[in-house]
Amino acid sequence: MPRIRRTTGPLDHRAQAILRAVIEEYVATATPVSSQALVERYRLGVSSATVRNVLAELEAAGLLTHPHTSAGRIPTDAGYRFYVETIVEAMPLPPVEELMIRHQFGQVEYASEQWFRLAATTLAAMTRAAGLATPAKPRAAQLRRIDIVSIHDRLASLIVVLREGTIKQLLVALPEPADQETLGLVADLLNATVVDLTADQIERRLGRFEANERVPSLARRFAERVVGLLREYDAAVIEELFSDGLLNVMAAPEFAESAKLRRVFSVLENRAYLAELLPVVAAAGPGHVRVFIGRENPPAEMADVSLVLAPYGRPGQAIGIVGVLGPTRMAYPQAIGTVRFVSGLMNELVDHLYA
Repeated sequence: MPRIRRTTGPLDHRAQAILRAVIEEYVATATPVSSQALVERYRLGVSSATVRNVLAELEAAGLLTHPHTSAGRIPTDAGYRFYVETIVEAMPLPPVEELMIRHQFGQVEYASEQWFRLAATTLAAMTRAAGLATPAKPRAAQLRRIDIVSIHDRLASLIVVLREGTIKQLLVALPEPADQETLGLVADLLNATVVDLTADQIERRLGRFEANERVPSLARRFAERVVGLLREYDAAVIEELFSDGLLNVMAAPEFAESAKLRRVFSVLENRAYLAELLPVVAAAGPGHVRVFIGRENPPAEMADVSLVLAPYGRPGQAIGIVGVLGPTRMAYPQAIGTVRFVSGLMNELVDHLYA
């Protein structure tokens, strides 16, 4: 994953304080920051002339840039990177907010679609950015439950619930009429035979259905459809993306042109880029947050946004991502602290699920 690197040595405390002030002022106002604004609003303990000199040095180091139409300066991607890695620490959530979030998660079913939607909604609300969450996806999915519902006598809906909470649904044409009672018997047989198994394991058990004289053909037919659903699910690195808070990002002046933001979310909805990031984020391990700033994201459409992502789940069994997306002009300490807390909470819930 490309990283933007500085070519200068470490900054002294004065330069760090001024860089921090520029970034935090720009995050708050979205307008280029002048030396006069810094002197008036921040207790830097130095003269205006000194501030101007340090700003010039930070610009020469590639940490700030100078828009042609303004007397002020704005951070570069490298400036944000230095700020995130060297100057600031993650800002933890207040205990009352942590308690509120835990309570909200306690109201929804473990590993359900509502669970992932709540994660995205919580991240969006706490950071004023766009919240993102993907289900914790194993390499080989296991069944939690199968339901079969009659649509009419020659058509049924197969509903497959996976262990991590994903729900898949498929319409199955029946070779002969079957009522709901018969379909219920098929579902009972499958739930007694293939629950907690993977696609490969189910295929190895298909032969056993021949010994059942009541519904062998239907059982085999539905079991084969289940195997197909599982294989399709296993083939995708990231099968689904839940997001919330798009309006938060649209409100940022950087995205007054709505087409720009549509291109960003098109990249995310395609899921190929998140699939590329998943092993990078997962390699950091539980509790670690990765930040991808502006042009550190290879897709050109992502040049004006940052991603703050953390893994959750069980390495080797099921891994998902939670995080936020916003303009590079993001409140990084709050975003990192919030993403870290939500990923830790999701880890606790996945541990409960596997226990």
